[in-house]
Amino acid sequence: MKILKSLVVLSILFCFLTSNAQDEKKFKIHTLAFYNLENLFDTIDDPLKRDEASPIMEMKANRADVYRQKVKNMARVISNIGTDMAKNSPAIIGVCEIENRDVLEDIVNDPLLLPKDYGIIHFEGPDRRSIDVALLYQKSLFRPIDSSSHELKIYDDLTRRRVYTRDQLLVSGELDGDLIHIIVNHWPSRSGGEARSRSKRVGAAKLNKRLIDSLQSIDPYAKIFTMGDLNDDPTNDSVKEVLKAKKEKEEVPLKGIYNPYEKMFTDKGYGTTAYRDAWSLFDQIMVTQPLLEEDYSSYRFWKAGIYNKAYLSNKRGRWRGYPFRSFADGGFTNGFSDHFPVYVYLIKQAE
Repeated sequence: MKILKSLVVLSILFCFLTSNAQDEKKFKIHTLAFYNLENLFDTIDDPLKRDEASPIMEMKANRADVYRQKVKNMARVISNIGTDMAKNSPAIIGVCEIENRDVLEDIVNDPLLLPKDYGIIHFEGPDRRSIDVALLYQKSLFRPIDSSSHELKIYDDLTRRRVYTRDQLLVSGELDGDLIHIIVNHWPSRSGGEARSRSKRVGAAKLNKRLIDSLQSIDPYAKIFTMGDLNDDPTNDSVKEVLKAKKEKEEVPLKGIYNPYEKMFTDKGYGTTAYRDAWSLFDQIMVTQPLLEEDYSSYRFWKAGIYNKAYLSNKRGRWRGYPFRSFADGGFTNGFSDHFPVYVYLIKQAE
């Protein structure tokens, strides 16, 4: 009964599904999302990590209060993503910039999310700043079958020293009976400049491509989502040359990848984060070709979006319209994140 309540039947007139545009079809709909939670660290100094450099640990007072409010703010956003159409929070959401499993448990146990009964998939990674990626999923909607963490081995171009950065998380499971695969990413930053750091993100893209290729070697029709904060735009080499993601659905071959965010970036000027008066669309969700087919007997991609509701933006001043971040000038702003979340809707014809 819980599953039935959490599945919303969406009535849509899809003229592209039938020669009779008046033939109404009913669809189930789910949201898959990704959100950079901006430095979600707890208040405990872990001697095995460099967490003392996190914004919360650098605060001189009120750490516990700030942490509790930060968790509430993150839970509020997650609870709202997708509700415009799905009338439910995301069935699955990838997250990054989290310190450990404990902070995720605090989020999913927030009163706004507790009724959704989210499960957690998380592996401790080697990142120097002690930040990881993870996946949250509603247990009534998604059944994990396998999960694995994949190490990214990259080196600084100048020093040739190993750069310890985030692993890539691969989760396979069944969404309402359909087998899907999700890769959660947080690629290396642009620290030191875009050009100097470019090879690191190209390396991350190559690892991502290997994971996708390995899944497709087993099943060419695998339904794969790769999502995350890529620290690159949809037009950068890591996405266009390595992943070979396409801007148009019609150009995507079998085993190819479609990036719905490229058109948002190039044609509409949309972004998910801003820096020095310029927007970037670093947060993306890409899908493989089988998710684009028009046989809606199983879940297919419907559309993508950026969750940029007014409450997530600065209301005034120089940064008006920019993401309302949690930490600035050494203090807590009671904001949310320096990134907007992204999401895709999946639909399946109701029986």
